[in-house]
Amino acid sequence: MNIQGHAALVTGGGSGLGEATARELARLGAKVAVLDVNLANAEKVAAEINGIACQCDITNTDSLQAAIAKAAAAHGPARILMNIAGIGSAKRVVAKDGTPAPLEDFARVINVNLIGTYNASRLFAAECAKLSPLVDGERGVMLFTASVAAFDGQVGQQAYSASKGGLVGMTLPMARDLAQHGIRVCTIAPGLFATPLMRQLPEPVQASLAASIPFPPRLGKPSEFAELACHIVTNTHLNGEVIRLDGALRMAPR
Repeated sequence: MNIQGHAALVTGGGSGLGEATARELARLGAKVAVLDVNLANAEKVAAEINGIACQCDITNTDSLQAAIAKAAAAHGPARILMNIAGIGSAKRVVAKDGTPAPLEDFARVINVNLIGTYNASRLFAAECAKLSPLVDGERGVMLFTASVAAFDGQVGQQAYSASKGGLVGMTLPMARDLAQHGIRVCTIAPGLFATPLMRQLPEPVQASLAASIPFPPRLGKPSEFAELACHIVTNTHLNGEVIRLDGALRMAPR
């Protein structure tokens, strides 16, 4: 699909990988709606890329439907969905004092990262399936954002790894399910990236993490994630695939 002129939704578009992807889509001519739970962040990014900001909680159907409707009123129905919103967590199953990890923490991560992504995807797909087909019968494309933790989860990453592993497992059946509607589905599993969250760590810690990446021995650039995300949109034969973007990194147990 040619990105130029098409409407795109980017969840988590107010910062980090989502912001970079929103900016790259806009650079390539898309009409971008920046969906984020943080309205101030969304408005800042949207203003700079001539897009539209939509405050949105991906775990709340009413919130999502309102955001999708607002974006469609401004830009027309979306053909591109970038699912990038997500949260992290690190809890040992059994704490040092012998107490079990709180179930609420596990449920919260699954709810946002996995169920929230599915929620956005099903609502987008239902609207996208109504659109007229383009070249090759394509109507739209959606991206999931997993993580190398889906494969190499570290100590304490049970919730995060399970949520990202769920996205990996959902990729192929979602692509097969939506093939009848001409909607493609792919997933990127990024490694260690220089996001705002990563930059909050002390410099020595960042340097140590970067050194663990075989090549190039540096943190990934959000722009590199964005470039791959946009390539998936333009390469129509990419479908049902999970792509690791990690410089050959394989995470150690801790």
